[in-house]
Amino acid sequence: MKAQLKPRINLEDRTALETVIPLSTPFIVFVDPASSCNFKCTFCPTGHRDMIAETGRYQGAMKYEVFQKVIDDLGEFGEPIKVLRMYKDGEPLLNKRFADMVAYAKKSGYIEYIDTTTNGTFITPERMAPIIAAGIDKINISVDGMNVEQYMKFTGFKFDFPKFVENVKWLYDNRGDCEISIKIPGELITQAQQQEFFDTFGDYADRIFIENFAPCWPEFDIEQHTGVKITKGIYQQEIGNTDTCPYIFYGCSVNADGLVSSCFLDWGRKLIIGDAREQTMKQIWNSDKMNALRLQHLEGRRCENQTCGNCGQLTHCLPDNIDAHRPMLLEKFKRLVALNPDVPAPGGIRMPFPAAAE
Repeated sequence: MKAQLKPRINLEDRTALETVIPLSTPFIVFVDPASSCNFKCTFCPTGHRDMIAETGRYQGAMKYEVFQKVIDDLGEFGEPIKVLRMYKDGEPLLNKRFADMVAYAKKSGYIEYIDTTTNGTFITPERMAPIIAAGIDKINISVDGMNVEQYMKFTGFKFDFPKFVENVKWLYDNRGDCEISIKIPGELITQAQQQEFFDTFGDYADRIFIENFAPCWPEFDIEQHTGVKITKGIYQQEIGNTDTCPYIFYGCSVNADGLVSSCFLDWGRKLIIGDAREQTMKQIWNSDKMNALRLQHLEGRRCENQTCGNCGQLTHCLPDNIDAHRPMLLEKFKRLVALNPDVPAPGGIRMPFPAAAE
């Protein structure tokens, strides 16, 4: 097998966040090219159309002009963004201008690295060649079964699995400098199929991994929707308790309509901190709402916020833990707010996150 047995994220050589927080420039910005998806996966909130309808969230592709503004805004930060993650709630390749978006972001000079995650439906030479040429750095491919029947059972989609395998092979052979990562949830396949997964894709990826289901989305009971009892973390690590979310200190997420969430897991749109169509990304990054949420976590009041309090990402998926450094970081954060006029002080610092996020 040519591929390294490694998960899609880098678990080693990570920055010690306590040495860099608070950040004047985010490390990561998620941008969702499309909030809708052609799959109806049982293990993902986007796959439950009734639940998504109840949120009232926009369902569709991001307008190219909105994307351009977001990228242009990143130029206001003092340093380039380390990673632009071009995915969030939906299937990103449903946006027909995805290649144009990658090219625009690459040419901006404001971003060091671009990746995406796709369900593989649109991995064809016609669609992928322009994306590779645009300069994308990494493509994560989610495999959701090892045959047509399993795909229909778990995604509700009649998936041409043999053709998909051919397309993955083409992509790997024509990837250029782009890294290809392939993963599958182990709960979707049998024990025997795990080896079949490695045999099928192991020579056509740079890294490959069998993940676990994880209750990462707040207010979405994945065990209830799938019938799977979760006993391990997403990367097969032990489940652990973490009280302070590190993500809100180094990243934020632009939804497909331009509304900005503090967290990439905000499928229900309960953690909206701004609107990229009306504000700059720097204004949103330093906004009262974002700072109020950070302060809430640093003061040990995360569970006062129902959304953050019900987040399984902190127990099952988290690669970073800043809990031990919280008192020190709280003091640094308060000093930054007091000394820097560009960072607005959160109104009522003893208050939980604004009511709109509850």
